[in-house]
Amino acid sequence: MSTIEKDPEYLHTLERGLTVLRVFDQSRPEMQLSEVAVATGLSPAVARRCLNTLVKLGYVGKVGRKFLLKPEVLVFGSAFLASASIDTVVSEHLQRLRDETGDSASMTVLSGSDILYLAHITTQRHIRLNAGIGTRFPAHATSMGKVLLAHQKTDTLEKYLATAQLDKLTDQTIANPDTLRDKLKIVREQGYASSLNELDYGLVSTAVPIFDESGNILAAINCSTGSSRIAQEEMVRTRLPILLNAARDIQFSLSKWPILRHALLGN
Repeated sequence: MSTIEKDPEYLHTLERGLTVLRVFDQSRPEMQLSEVAVATGLSPAVARRCLNTLVKLGYVGKVGRKFLLKPEVLVFGSAFLASASIDTVVSEHLQRLRDETGDSASMTVLSGSDILYLAHITTQRHIRLNAGIGTRFPAHATSMGKVLLAHQKTDTLEKYLATAQLDKLTDQTIANPDTLRDKLKIVREQGYASSLNELDYGLVSTAVPIFDESGNILAAINCSTGSSRIAQEEMVRTRLPILLNAARDIQFSLSKWPILRHALLGN
């Protein structure tokens, strides 16, 4: 039995309810009961009880035979953003980064095999990729994901490489675990990552890590823009010093906000 299965303090009913909430996404905005059961791996009976409970609590709605998320689920995300003071600690530095470079600027954490956006300051320039708070992208295909993965403990990284689905999103995406491992070693040694046409064609980005006082990886920040605007080598040369300064400023701000620092360390 796993540690979770033997833990008397672990509520499997809560786990199942959260699993149902998380299964709704852009590709599956509404589903019938049978579809929820398949997507979550739960039995139809368990999925039905979870859905009916969530409907009564106001987190899920029902239209005909289909279920969908209700706006009430935003309470969870807004509560984190408010309690952790993301705007106070991070946004000012990202806005300055955006203003100095003309690029979009973001901060993400590692969430499973994805990066999860906690802050994003965009530009008016049109690029093919839309991102915002709560957006997720596969870590292996992004500069911030490579930075976050490169600074994980060895056993954590090896588990990721053994279990993550490394989809080849473009012909430039690194989808081989051994090749990715070698790339992450370079990223760790040089202290930054850069990506070109890996998540989508026409996108170029450079990212650096955010650490706590003990050297633990907390998050990553990046600059991103269209590759028609700047070459990858030029982006690294011109953006890296600005990114490193922003990272130092954010790290200093985090030292004054232990709640956010502790929350990030828990990812």
